[in-house]
Amino acid sequence: MKIVIICLLVALMAAAVTYGMSRSARIDSAPVSSFDLGRYLGTWYEIARYDNRFERGLQEVRAEYRLLAPGRIEVVNSGADASGRRREAVGRARPGRRPGQLRVSFFWIFYSDYNVLALGDDYGWALVGGGSPKYLWILSRTPSLPQETLERILKLASDRGYDTDRLLFVDQTR
Repeated sequence: MKIVIICLLVALMAAAVTYGMSRSARIDSAPVSSFDLGRYLGTWYEIARYDNRFERGLQEVRAEYRLLAPGRIEVVNSGADASGRRREAVGRARPGRRPGQLRVSFFWIFYSDYNVLALGDDYGWALVGGGSPKYLWILSRTPSLPQETLERILKLASDRGYDTDRLLFVDQTR
């Protein structure tokens, strides 16, 4: 009986690992092929995101991208916690290997991929994925997006293999 239970547990774990690998293999995290960093700089409002530990519980989330010098970008992420107190994280970024990709660090020398997956006209909104399928953000130059625009972005994310049901929508009105 113990052998049967162990075999079932091993089979379940193998199935879970296989499902996870096949799911991440279906994610298309390729960045846009044309990207103008100068137009991307400035303030972005977070419309929605996948839950992650460094933003957990935050609302009114914004990201500010500032050019410090050629190839050096300051990234300031901020958001309000449940008490209304603003929390801020300052990092740095540099262009990645491809257009639409940044390498971002908020901790010492450890950088992560930041892939701009899609952009709206005049850089009015952005769909952004990380180097891992665990990260996804919808950003806008304004605190809200028209419903039809949001639906278009959600379809783009879904078409790339992202589970849009996992998105948490950010309150920008407090």
